[in-house]
Amino acid sequence: MPEQEGVGPGRVAPGAGNLLLPMHCPFCDAPDTRVVDSRPAEGGGAIRRRRECPECANRFTTYERREAALVVRKRNGTVQPFSAAKVLRGVSFAIADRPVPPGAVEGLVRDVEMLAQENGPEINSSQIGGWVLEGLRRVDEVAYLRFASVYKEFAGTRDFQQELAALEGRE
Repeated sequence: MPEQEGVGPGRVAPGAGNLLLPMHCPFCDAPDTRVVDSRPAEGGGAIRRRRECPECANRFTTYERREAALVVRKRNGTVQPFSAAKVLRGVSFAIADRPVPPGAVEGLVRDVEMLAQENGPEINSSQIGGWVLEGLRRVDEVAYLRFASVYKEFAGTRDFQQELAALEGRE
């Protein structure tokens, strides 16, 4: 009997946040199924659900598990959920009006999110900033300097000159 990983009463639509799709039958791909039994599993870490397809009458089991929460510890000590949208917003400001190849920003954000998941469940905002800087250095040096000026809190032109010298020294 096949087992499917499920979230809530259905599967999460790829890239759709919390939009749930109905749980399709693994036998006939009917668009919806009925829960006939539900009970705790794995010591309370999951919910085991027995489902039945109204089309073909086959039964199958799904498990509902909580996703690990990825959180960011800010410089001031507060903790908040990781947000790829926030990373995208910061990178978008840095690359504004720059000739950045299509897909480069999305790839950078995806890489940062992957690194955050690998290093989680709690990461420091300084780690995220470092990953973004490294990605921007490869994509566009002007965008790198723009992001660095905010991230590293530049106070004046001397900070820009030092960062530019360091950037040129790494090439």
